Amino acid sequence: MPSYPCLYSFRRCPYAMRARLGILFAQQQVELREVVLKNKPPQMLAISPKGTVPVLQLMDGSIIEESREIMVWALEQNDPQNLLDEALRTQGDELIDQNDNEFKYWLDRYKYADRHPQMSQADYRQKGEIFLQQLEALLSQHRYLLGNEISVADIGVMPFVRQFAHVDREVFYNLPYPNLQRWLQDWLEHPLFVQAMTKFKPWEEGDELVVFGS
Repeated sequence: MPSYPCLYSFRRCPYAMRARLGILFAQQQVELREVVLKNKPPQMLAISPKGTVPVLQLMDGSIIEESREIMVWALEQNDPQNLLDEALRTQGDELIDQNDNEFKYWLDRYKYADRHPQMSQADYRQKGEIFLQQLEALLSQHRYLLGNEISVADIGVMPFVRQFAHVDREVFYNLPYPNLQRWLQDWLEHPLFVQAMTKFKPWEEGDELVVFGS
């Protein structure tokens, strides 16, 4: 019987980032297996043939394959900062839905504009900015997306805004979104985000167990 749930993750994937953040905010511990996406371990593919990260195998053998579900699973075990505040759950779910179903589409095209020559990179950026403008409006009212405390919406959305910003940092920090820029910068310096971004060597069978989390 395993000692910990097992998380297959990839450090730079925004979906995997938010799963790791959920685990850290929930003060949970997992066995971390860092994955190289071009050389996915057969152990991961055996439990999740779709081959995307993150994947969490619980100690009873059940599998959670979606990053949002991993966040919620972790916080349902323990939620000391009330990230799953019931009063905000519907609004938070809607924001993450919009991030995953709309913003991510334009983010991918902005980041890989050379693969999508139908529009210019600037056009893709402007399409993505529709969501950023929404976030800016929320952040003009309070410190975090849904209030003055962190919610699951913040950890669900932030890794994707970070990826958008890092396509061209100079352009991003010259856009007229001061509250969003401040929020992102705060997150980049947040101790749990710094911990979430710790580098680990890719996992191979027989490696010493890596325990991730508090």
